Amino acid sequence: MPAVAAHRGPRRSAHPALRFGQLAAMGVVTGLILIAGVWASWGTAQHVMLSKGREQGTIAVRSCSGDVCTGPYTPVSPGSKARSHVVIDQSVAVEKGRTYTVTVKPGSDEVVRSGPAGLLYAWVPLGGALLLASVVVAGGLRLTRAAWLMAGAGLALLTATFLVL
Repeated sequence: MPAVAAHRGPRRSAHPALRFGQLAAMGVVTGLILIAGVWASWGTAQHVMLSKGREQGTIAVRSCSGDVCTGPYTPVSPGSKARSHVVIDQSVAVEKGRTYTVTVKPGSDEVVRSGPAGLLYAWVPLGGALLLASVVVAGGLRLTRAAWLMAGAGLALLTATFLVL
C-alpha cells in the first residue's frame, strides 16, 4: 500500500502573501483617510496659516441665514479696504452679534476666522480623520501604539478647538 501524504492544511506560502495584501490595503485606506482630512482642512487653513500679504481685519456679524453669516469688514492690515458686506460660513464658531478677527479670501468677499481659534477650527477635519484612521490602524494594521497616538492627536486637536472657540 502506497504511503499517503498527510494533509498539513493550507500552504504556508499563502499566509504571508495574504497578510501583505491586508497590510497594503489597510495602509492605502489609512493614507486616503489622512489625505482627505488634510485636503478638507487645507481649503481654510491656507488662508489662516499663509496670511502674510493677505487682507486681515475684523467682521462684526450682523445677520445669519442658511449656512452663512454676514456683516461689515473693518481692515487692520495695510492695504486692506473696508467692506460693508462680507460673508463667513456659519458654524459653531460664529455667532450673531460678535466680532471676529478674519482673513479675506483673495478675490472674494468671503472671510475665514484667523488667529488661534481660526487655525484650530481649520484643522478640525484632520482631527476627525486622525480618529477614524486610528481605528483602521488598530484593527487592520494591528499597530495599537500608533493607533493610540493618532487617536490622542485627533482628540487633542478637537478638544483644543472646542476649548478655544
